[in-house]
Amino acid sequence: MFTLTQEAPDDWWDVEALYDTCFAPGRSALSSYRLRDGVEPVVPLCRLARDETGAVGGAIRYWPVRVGSHDALLLGPVAVHPIAQGEGLGGMLIRDTLARAGEMGHDRVLLVGDAPYYGRFGFTRLEDVTMPPPTNPDRVLGVSLTPGAWQGVSGDVTRAA
Repeated sequence: MFTLTQEAPDDWWDVEALYDTCFAPGRSALSSYRLRDGVEPVVPLCRLARDETGAVGGAIRYWPVRVGSHDALLLGPVAVHPIAQGEGLGGMLIRDTLARAGEMGHDRVLLVGDAPYYGRFGFTRLEDVTMPPPTNPDRVLGVSLTPGAWQGVSGDVTRAA
């Protein structure tokens, strides 16, 4: 049984260890990491799934970005420990944080990921949004938290000021 909790500053290294376990070496070389450099995450949306012993089984983080002249949230990374995969933790973290982001007044979220997986949460391909290279444009996905939030939004994704 897992419980969702707020990530605390003391959790940072446990979460980074989880990401190291779940992702290939060199993950920090990805273009999405350049958008995070020197930018604080959106703390209320950094959530953990903890088991009954308190161990971190899953984690999700969000970061503020700009798309052209519009604010957006960059989801990621989201990871579930290999021993807990298949239990719905990733979906639980995504649904929880998307709802929280909407309640906080955010309009749109983007990520770089697999459309078949993220489509179940409402994410679709963003045709006119460009992530820094090297990013496969087919993997740039977004979801509107308010109706039509991505309509008319286009341009390069850049770090929040």
